[in-house]
Amino acid sequence: MGQLSFFSAEARRPCVADLAGLLCGPGRAVGFARGRAARISVCLDERRRAIALVAALAERDVQARLEVVRRPAAVPDETADEPPAVPPPGLGDGLEVVTAYRTDLTGLAHQWLAGDAKVVPPDFTAHGGVLRLWALVSGRWAESAYVLGLDPDSPDTHEPLQKALAASGLPATLLTAGGPALRVVGRRRLERLAELVGRAPRGVGERTWPAA
Repeated sequence: MGQLSFFSAEARRPCVADLAGLLCGPGRAVGFARGRAARISVCLDERRRAIALVAALAERDVQARLEVVRRPAAVPDETADEPPAVPPPGLGDGLEVVTAYRTDLTGLAHQWLAGDAKVVPPDFTAHGGVLRLWALVSGRWAESAYVLGLDPDSPDTHEPLQKALAASGLPATLLTAGGPALRVVGRRRLERLAELVGRAPRGVGERTWPAA
């Protein structure tokens, strides 16, 4: 790989603004104290992603805690002929990474919220630091393409994020089947994505992290 792009995660100092990558995926911003503080949280299905994310936030001087999210059990169907199978304890539970309420997250929350709805800021740029955290929370390989997961509860963010990726030199296809996501394919585009996000965080496997 040649000289790093100015927009690469490894060419930029990690900063709080990188947490926009969580909001590109399924992350949530919540304001508090009449907008004087805010926090960001994101639910993950893989423990190693959650641990790597907590470490990545610490690199940005943002302390976060890891919580188990207990998903409600299915309501039994009293008309069924057979009783439902009993799942093992903890099956279906997820993990949530939650920051504290902080004054330095208010700007990010203000940019990404319109009332209670998540929106993409009009001047949003998907630089390396943002893409790195986005890949960490919801990126994956799908055959020969790399897929960045979107927020299924915020469909109005999907097209603006697709345009932001294209502006960063990463044209992507919007997928809807199997959960909304942006699909990046092609050797040159994957090389650029790998350059922008930098090396994989410790504990994150090859099947998760972008590579050319």
